[in-house]
Amino acid sequence: MKLIKMALVALSLMAVPLGANAQELSDARVKELVYEAIRENPEIVMEAVAILQARQAKDEASAAQDVLSSQRQLLERDPNAPVLGNPEGDVTIVEFFDYNCPYCKRAAPEVKALVAADPNVRLVFREWPILGEGSVYAARAALASRNQGKYEEFHDAMMGLKGRATEQSVLRVAAEIGMDIEKMTADMGSDEVAEHIETSMRLTQALGVTGTPAFVIGDAIIPGFIELPQLQKLVDDTRAAN
Repeated sequence: MKLIKMALVALSLMAVPLGANAQELSDARVKELVYEAIRENPEIVMEAVAILQARQAKDEASAAQDVLSSQRQLLERDPNAPVLGNPEGDVTIVEFFDYNCPYCKRAAPEVKALVAADPNVRLVFREWPILGEGSVYAARAALASRNQGKYEEFHDAMMGLKGRATEQSVLRVAAEIGMDIEKMTADMGSDEVAEHIETSMRLTQALGVTGTPAFVIGDAIIPGFIELPQLQKLVDDTRAAN
């Protein structure tokens, strides 16, 4: 709707006759000219919207690249983010995810297979709980599990969980993998846990990411589910570019 309104404003300027000053025309006359132009060429509205959409997409892509440049260190080297794979790898993948996201669960084995196949990949996990209170509880528990050396095991178990992540299911998974539940629940309230989640929120907002999963590989921002061959190609392309 906003783009259509913008398009109508643009059309109103286009509809003003050559040599005429728009300020000299009444609002009623400008509207009349716009409607006349639309009646004669109705397709121009959608053409104007398409032009504005393309311009907006270009601007957003440019803004995202600026964020990638300015926030690269935080994205790839945040000491408060879990790192799997090869900590000294030459290509870093950053994944934003939610334990209640079905597409994240579909992507999990693809990501795991990539790390197993490519020994030079660094995998940075960013907990981004956006799908309800259960997601927040699960993310906090996962981040707290780092203090027990259980992050990867807990993460894999949660991604393999059938059904939604809730307080009850999170506690069950934690118990199944041998975590100290009392310590975990205490650590869930730490400043480090809160800071990680808050940083994920800021980064995704700055990058224009609106859903999970989302991946950052080199200069590419990839929203949604992605399969192993495409992941590997993006890694190979980034490695070649570097």
